[in-house]
Amino acid sequence: MIIARWHIDARFGHKQTVIDSMKKWHSTIAIEIGWTADRCRLMTGSVGALESTIEVEITLKDLSELDASWSKLATIPAHKEWSKALEPYIVSGTPHWQVFRVIE
Repeated sequence: MIIARWHIDARFGHKQTVIDSMKKWHSTIAIEIGWTADRCRLMTGSVGALESTIEVEITLKDLSELDASWSKLATIPAHKEWSKALEPYIVSGTPHWQVFRVIE
């Protein structure tokens, strides 16, 4: 099992806009690639992390499942539109993925 985390930082004053957009993405686009609510968590920075940080954590079987999800995501026009609409509200260069292997 792996945990994949997508990290972004919201521009000052736009954190709630990004959170709302991420929630909408999860209720629409994520479902199309099998990322159901029981497999995903949306988190934000609090103590020891930037308050502007927003992370999505997805539980997956392995790297091949993650790759298949990304491949399918690339074919969804609504995802491309969502990404373009989100761009003005996030800090350029901050989106990145981290993947962790679950050992217990």
